[in-house]
Amino acid sequence: MSQLTHEERMSIVYQSLDADVRGDHEEAARLAKLKPLTPWVAKGIKEVFGAEYLAGWDLSEAEAEYGKDWLN
Repeated sequence: MSQLTHEERMSIVYQSLDADVRGDHEEAARLAKLKPLTPWVAKGIKEVFGAEYLAGWDLSEAEAEYGKDWLN
């Protein structure tokens, strides 16, 4: 599981928002993927958009909750 502190997580969120406001949407998306998705959000995204959509996201919390092979 990711060991980011609350402050580190919030820093990622703020950096991503700042990039989006600047119009750098690619950077905003890249940064957003650094923050671990909560298990229920990751599961919802998988159900709605498919497992492929989650490529590149930090899924460490979902893997800890559902097991390594939960995407398959």
